[in-house]
Amino acid sequence: MQKVYNKILSVTGNVITVKASGVAYEELAEITTQRGKSLAQVIKLDGDIVSLQVFAGSQGIATNDEVRFLGHPMQVTFSDNMLGRIFNGSGEPRDKGSHLTENLIQIAGPSVNPAKRIIPRRMVRTNIPMIDVFNSLVISQKLPIFSVSGEPYNELLARIALQAEVDMIILGGIGLKYDQYMYFRQVLEEGGALSRSIFFIHTASDPIVEGLMVPDLCLAVAERFALKGRDVLVLLTDMTNFADALKEIAITMEQVPSNRGYPGDLYSQLAARYEKAVDFEGAGSVTILAVTTMPGDDVTHPVPDNTGYITEGQFYLRNGRIEPFGSLSRLKQQVNKSTREDHRAIMDGMIQLYAQFKETEEKRAMGFRMSTWDKKLLKYGALFESSLMDLHVNIPLEEALDRGWQILAECFTPEETGMKSELIQKFWPKSTTATPAAQPEVVASPVSEG
Repeated sequence: MQKVYNKILSVTGNVITVKASGVAYEELAEITTQRGKSLAQVIKLDGDIVSLQVFAGSQGIATNDEVRFLGHPMQVTFSDNMLGRIFNGSGEPRDKGSHLTENLIQIAGPSVNPAKRIIPRRMVRTNIPMIDVFNSLVISQKLPIFSVSGEPYNELLARIALQAEVDMIILGGIGLKYDQYMYFRQVLEEGGALSRSIFFIHTASDPIVEGLMVPDLCLAVAERFALKGRDVLVLLTDMTNFADALKEIAITMEQVPSNRGYPGDLYSQLAARYEKAVDFEGAGSVTILAVTTMPGDDVTHPVPDNTGYITEGQFYLRNGRIEPFGSLSRLKQQVNKSTREDHRAIMDGMIQLYAQFKETEEKRAMGFRMSTWDKKLLKYGALFESSLMDLHVNIPLEEALDRGWQILAECFTPEETGMKSELIQKFWPKSTTATPAAQPEVVASPVSEG
């Protein structure tokens, strides 16, 4: 039986307070005003004093307006009819399509029982060498992309959405600018990936509480599709906006702030979402790739700091490319042994040589005379950056490994690379007269120069 109350005790910001009994945390309520109806969600219980966050804001709400509790938390529809559709942070259509009301499922449920999970063992191919070769993305992994404002992280997500070898994409946007939302829509539509995608988009002009809903909506739907046998890649941007929304509501509720004003349960709030990544035994999987912007490029900021303890590595996006130092996929060893026998050798050997190149660059900047070896390293570093690190490069894993051997052969003798002799005999290019490594293939999708 739904409970109806017509006395609002207070209105503070976008939070209203009523006196009610038998109400559950996160339960939805419908507020009827002179302007119409709007949804609210219970965010605090103090005895029979109930605080609700109003989705559309409290403007126009009077103290004698009717509050009707719906008896259930936030729900979202689930069906194949969602594919190709775009919804807002309340699960309502943003694309002017029909409302979907069948098969409603509850969001923000518990994470999957560990007994139902299997050990990650399958690779997600993206055709981005800095991911596929050096920090492979693995099915059911949870990885953040650490970056700063101005970097092309949304362009990178769109590229991954187009090229990732998964069954479907669920994109969650939190606090996006309108042009960023339209960019995702345009790129995936032109690339033919919109038909296998579902969008949940919260823009900067939408009510803040809807931004909190986006990860839960994405992950609830992803989990159901995974149970139907599909491999789902969930892309979230930006989790720092999600944390800022948590902070804003915590301040409104006069909670005791923690580090830099964020709520004390920030770690738990983030973990509750990231831990939804799973590979089901006998079914599909959920893989999470989420952008986390770092204010001031500060990795000790509470959001990236807490995220790093939860996830299985991270990608660092700086200067328009994924940096090899600092980026880490802790699960790559689970799949590298199953790709090609030279994968681990190329991955380790090229990064070691690139580290020497960076040292040589510093020596050159300080005016040191360059030796023959130093000149080889400088040539190698330039080829490595243009042919593998550049985000425009769009080639399969095997071609990227071949290109790695070509770069090594262009710059060094086989003995100088430190590679095993059996690998050199099998993969070393027979001729080094051509320099295809210096001419990277450019991806068709538009990627910003950062």
